[in-house]
Amino acid sequence: MKKITFAFLLLAICCMNLNAQNKIENLNMTYGEELPDDKQKIIKIIGEANNKIYALALAGKDDFFLKIFESNSMKIISSNPIIIPKLDDKEVDFDEIFLLNEKLYAIGSVYNKKAKTFNLVGLEISDSGVLGNKSILLFNSVVDKKSEKGDFYFKLSQDENSLLVMHTSLFKKEDAVEYEVKLFDDKLNVLFTNTEKVKFDDSKKDYEFTISDFELNFENDVFLVINESYRDSKKKEQIEKFQIHKFIKANAYKKEIVDINIKGKEIINCKMISTAKHTLKLVGFYSSVRDNGKGNKDLKGIYNATIDLASSTSPDVKFDEFDYATKVKLIGERRAKNGKDVKPLYTITTIVEKNDGGLIVLSELQYVYYGRSSGIGPLAFTPVTYTKNEIIVTSLKPDGSLDWSNVLPKEQAATVTTMSLAFGLIGGNGSFSVGASMMIPLVDLGKGPEYLGAIPMYKDGKLNVIFNDNVKNKGITDIEKIKGLGNYNNAVPSLFIFDESGSITRKDPEEAVKNELVLRPGVYYRKNESELILYSSRKKQDKLGRLFLEK
Repeated sequence: MKKITFAFLLLAICCMNLNAQNKIENLNMTYGEELPDDKQKIIKIIGEANNKIYALALAGKDDFFLKIFESNSMKIISSNPIIIPKLDDKEVDFDEIFLLNEKLYAIGSVYNKKAKTFNLVGLEISDSGVLGNKSILLFNSVVDKKSEKGDFYFKLSQDENSLLVMHTSLFKKEDAVEYEVKLFDDKLNVLFTNTEKVKFDDSKKDYEFTISDFELNFENDVFLVINESYRDSKKKEQIEKFQIHKFIKANAYKKEIVDINIKGKEIINCKMISTAKHTLKLVGFYSSVRDNGKGNKDLKGIYNATIDLASSTSPDVKFDEFDYATKVKLIGERRAKNGKDVKPLYTITTIVEKNDGGLIVLSELQYVYYGRSSGIGPLAFTPVTYTKNEIIVTSLKPDGSLDWSNVLPKEQAATVTTMSLAFGLIGGNGSFSVGASMMIPLVDLGKGPEYLGAIPMYKDGKLNVIFNDNVKNKGITDIEKIKGLGNYNNAVPSLFIFDESGSITRKDPEEAVKNELVLRPGVYYRKNESELILYSSRKKQDKLGRLFLEK
């Protein structure tokens, strides 16, 4: 009888641990069965359709696989290598994979040295994971040379039925930047295209030219943000040429320009979000400007502008300085009292449209550190450390003014060793840049960086943010007292809930469960505001799961 009782208690304890692992407050996590140990780490959950979940996996250095799972049980159905056919007898590098209206496409690029073109191709993949044998040419962009061939940037439409792609490259001899934008339907037919070469004068002091962001709304309208800035030393002014390029479908995609007037401030970055109310909202950080017109670069606060898509009138811009309490959390009480500003290390990662028409903006401290390379000959092994720390959470009213702000305390880092050619490891285009969040190469995912970051979910006026944390931080919300993540394999999920006034409630598992699955916030798919598809791991034990936000 004692043995039976002991067995019953053991079972009960195991069940309690399972519940603790799978539920924190109003977040419920359910997982499928353990995935086979095939050395293939999932680095992207592509989407869900036809009662199947599609995922991209990486094995070894650069062998990519399409993995297909059954939706309900999350059992694996198939795993096929992704090999894009050659283009003009040249190997095509795999870049991305998308699910467009339940059709799968692999995307790859190749540089043609003889023609000086940078090409992008698409390849349809069958529902069973079999790649086609004929590629679709998407871009054939003429570039200056290989080292300045530029990059391709992708944005999926909200309904996942179309794909917006932008290519940018530098023509240094012409003092020009060329951007080419194309919108594709679910068969990769071109719906809209626009190419423009923009001249610039980088002889001006403190000159910068940035394509800050591009956006596609639910009506397939296309937008770009262009920011050109320099210092006029004679007038002692900071000049900001801040423009929105609009391409409205209902207007046959005729280019329209909306100028945004900025005086006495320097724009640091800009992100866009198209809203349900047929507007375009811009947010970003700004800095103050000295008496001689030179920008201070440090972050003074956040700005917000709302553009009526039916008008070309320049919108009013609201500038909201960081309040004292927020600055104390970010730079310390002494520096905040002395009027110091925030270091420009924060990147806007998420913009949420609130129920009242305002915004919640999440800005994470992000940076990449490249260690000293080592190796023999041209091959080098370089340690790369990705850091993602605290998040500034800013709530804006519908008119763009500040509602509240707070800081989510977090300290995370992961290091990977990358093999590359010693020369040309780190390159840049001087004063030209394309604004983007910290881009982690696909080949570095599956090795640690995907454990960093956070997953936000918004519902009923409350923002929920879950991330991996050090178990020693249980119950701590003071940014000065938190400990770094350390070994991410030993992390536990922590949940921060922000109410409508910005107050924080922290929720942790009641008890840290040994060998608990660890979230990978860098790898998830958002089905809707209340449901995500997750990928979690514990050493060699990997599982797909679902995260539900309950009322």
